Amino acid sequence: MFLHVTAVKYVKDYVLQVTFNNGRIKQVNLQNELDGEVFEPLRNPAVFQQVAVNPDTKTIEWPNGADMAPEFLNEIGQMKPEYDDVCISSPAMQPVPA
Repeated sequence: MFLHVTAVKYVKDYVLQVTFNNGRIKQVNLQNELDGEVFEPLRNPAVFQQVAVNPDTKTIEWPNGADMAPEFLNEIGQMKPEYDDVCISSPAMQPVPA
């Protein structure tokens, strides 16, 4: 299965919440990843916040054409505890007195 981005939300500074087609939601800090001519404008917070999912490429993109591969975003993203899969356990069964 190919990895795709299904949703993106600006969180703060250079951090995005990225949702993938495998159901994972990760926070991705791109502060140290904005190198090169195409990414330079994204250092302006107002421009950075214009991020959106491109429905054709199925990854994040900015109006100037800058984009990042879903695999890269998944690799550097951090799962947040509230996004982790929840495992519900029941208390151990106690013997019923006879």
